[in-house]
Amino acid sequence: MSIAVDHGFQPSVKYLFNHDIMHCTADGVIGNHLYSGRALGLSEPWDLIQLHPDLEPFWNDIRAHYQRIGLSHTENVIWNADAKHLGMHIGYQPSVFYFGPHECKYWGDSAWLETVEYINSKNNFMALAEELGVDVPRTLCFDNIDSIGPDVIKEIVYPCYLKAAVSVSGVGIYRCEDEFEFREALTKFDDEVPVQVQEEVKTDIFLNMQYLVEGNDLIRLAASEQILDGFEHQGNRVPACHEPWDTVEPMAHWLKDHGMKGIFAFDVAIVQTERGLRFPTIECNPRFNGASYPTLIAQKLGISEWSAITFSTQHRSLTDIDLRDIEFNSKSGEGAIVVNWGTVLEGKLVILLAGSPTFQQALAVEIMTRL
Repeated sequence: MSIAVDHGFQPSVKYLFNHDIMHCTADGVIGNHLYSGRALGLSEPWDLIQLHPDLEPFWNDIRAHYQRIGLSHTENVIWNADAKHLGMHIGYQPSVFYFGPHECKYWGDSAWLETVEYINSKNNFMALAEELGVDVPRTLCFDNIDSIGPDVIKEIVYPCYLKAAVSVSGVGIYRCEDEFEFREALTKFDDEVPVQVQEEVKTDIFLNMQYLVEGNDLIRLAASEQILDGFEHQGNRVPACHEPWDTVEPMAHWLKDHGMKGIFAFDVAIVQTERGLRFPTIECNPRFNGASYPTLIAQKLGISEWSAITFSTQHRSLTDIDLRDIEFNSKSGEGAIVVNWGTVLEGKLVILLAGSPTFQQALAVEIMTRL
């Protein structure tokens, strides 16, 4: 098993980056069309990237920011996020946020698609975890809500989560404190939707454990600790307090052997028990995720300590936000890097904070005064 120490992509390969998320996220989430920009920092000068045209007004600002901090990237931009470009540029391999039916239509890797769609079902994930001996929370899986009869409801331990087997952006997941809330949550699902009922894991610490399939190699990309505000995900930090790779490795190998490509990740909890620490795996995300972008940028720049946080801003243009004196400095290894920049149109930015935990805290405070 090799461990990635560079940016995670083969330098001899040219990539076409299309990290549009509009075909695989929940309807109605504001600003989804702006997320393609966060892949820019992963690219190299010889690559191509597709960006939504609404991001074009910010191009000169983000180029100048990345130039000042020494982050290489492509300037070969297609101001169009249409997936048809995946099959139009000879010699370029695809890098996509999620390889679903829309992407497969133009690239045509059926094994990759079948593996993604299989493991994207939380019920399939649980069945495979049982087969491979992967530790998971106690979970009951159902083909539809009609399968959850009174006898089942009586046996449920609260609090619990009622989840759609296939969900995006947290939509279709309900925390139920008691039977009344559980019955209420059942009414939110159509009759034919597969669901699962999962015990609540008693912990405040969750890990994101990313892998990369590169050619025939399975690479441990990074383990990061999730930054949470209650139940809401705010960002990630590296290094993580634990890196229990052995917990998820059997499933990672299975996915690679069945055609998985690119980046995928597991959500893993850290639970203190009488017998010591337990690392139950909650789910697999067969795609890039929010932690992937700062992870790959940090590895390109040799940053070993960082956090990446979603900030709110009153500004709607990068020109109005001056971070130049607190930007990342390669000599000190500290400073701020804007990762998800197009979302400034909706008053949000994801910023990587490089440096010691103490420095990160002070930097976050300073950034907030400027946003």
